[in-house]
Amino acid sequence: MNISTAFAPPFKLVAPFFILGVITFVISILLMFGFELESLHYLNSSTLAWVHIFLLSFVMLIILGAMAQLVPVVLEVGHCAVDLYYAIYPLIIVGTILMAFGFYTLPILLPFGGTAIFIAMAIFLLETFLTILKVKKINFIISTIIISNIFLLFGLILGIALALNHSGILSLDSFRLLKSHIFLVFFGYVGTTVMSMSLILLPMFWLSHSFSWIYVKNAFYILCSSIISMLIFSFFNINIFETIAYTLCIISLLLYFVQIFVIYKKRVRVEVDIYFKSMIFSYLSLLVSLVLFIAYYFYGNDKLLISASWLIFVGFIGFLIAGHLYKIVPFLVWYERFSMFVGKKQVPMLTDLIPKKSSNFQILSSSLGTIIVTIGLITNIDEIYKSGLCFLTIGLIFLLKDILYMATIKEESYVF
Repeated sequence: MNISTAFAPPFKLVAPFFILGVITFVISILLMFGFELESLHYLNSSTLAWVHIFLLSFVMLIILGAMAQLVPVVLEVGHCAVDLYYAIYPLIIVGTILMAFGFYTLPILLPFGGTAIFIAMAIFLLETFLTILKVKKINFIISTIIISNIFLLFGLILGIALALNHSGILSLDSFRLLKSHIFLVFFGYVGTTVMSMSLILLPMFWLSHSFSWIYVKNAFYILCSSIISMLIFSFFNINIFETIAYTLCIISLLLYFVQIFVIYKKRVRVEVDIYFKSMIFSYLSLLVSLVLFIAYYFYGNDKLLISASWLIFVGFIGFLIAGHLYKIVPFLVWYERFSMFVGKKQVPMLTDLIPKKSSNFQILSSSLGTIIVTIGLITNIDEIYKSGLCFLTIGLIFLLKDILYMATIKEESYVF
């Protein structure tokens, strides 16, 4: 793929997405100190509030910021109306706060929070689809972007319906619709976006080439089938399709894991940097979470489901995002503030912009914290669980410090 940065938006547009996202990541982990392990359940209001804070203001915010940068790079056309992105992150923050309070104390706030989130996502979807209309040739990556955004649209509509149901305005079978909402947004949008962007970013950062895309293509098609199966289960109440959906989803994620291993084996760059360490921990977390999901499927123990969900949220998605921030932020800063001096003055390398000791401490503390929290969740021992949260909080504070440091580097600090 011919990747160009000529249409990329300015760093000041995407920086708030990254900084606010990491701040919310820290806040979401601090909120977990208030959980009681004995009563922890995936349908508790506090759990639902935490999941929405984590997914909306951390995962979605950073993905949208990254997509603002990556969509024009992949499509090789400029944004249709890039300034619309300035309206997206305030709406997401306001919507998340309203939804969090709605789950915790005032359910009537849920439709208002959901509406703010819906408007933000609608702006993103409209801008993305209008940008895609400028493309003359649709390839596999672009088709995944189109399909993932369609899943996001339907997931948002279901989310609004669930918010109205939770606040008492509608009366629906929320348990079945909740599963479709999760599949559409988390696997349909986040999952397919991670798959497609991995094909661009991993080979670029690891310098991998001459590998087949067969595994991830099959993983993508199977994941789409899984989501459709879950929709059939939710709307037509045919139980067998729920089992099919879970089975296909696990097969898809295993195939994606195989594709990552193939890219890893074909890498030219063997440097063990912060990005490499983050990716290894992320994909190992994905593998362990799949084992726990399979175990839950056979034994039905809720602790296994919560531990698997924790690992796929924080261990897989969290470390995947953190690792990419250590590549994307310095690259954007370098491109905007130092690239014009190339050939005229001595400029820093990308690795010079990354605080190495701080980032290494971050990955050590964060990974230890994630592992210890997982053990605490499985064993149901509060002391282990909270000691893990302490390690993880310290690691994430260092992550926030590193992002702020890299985002505020000035030209005069390196160019003489």
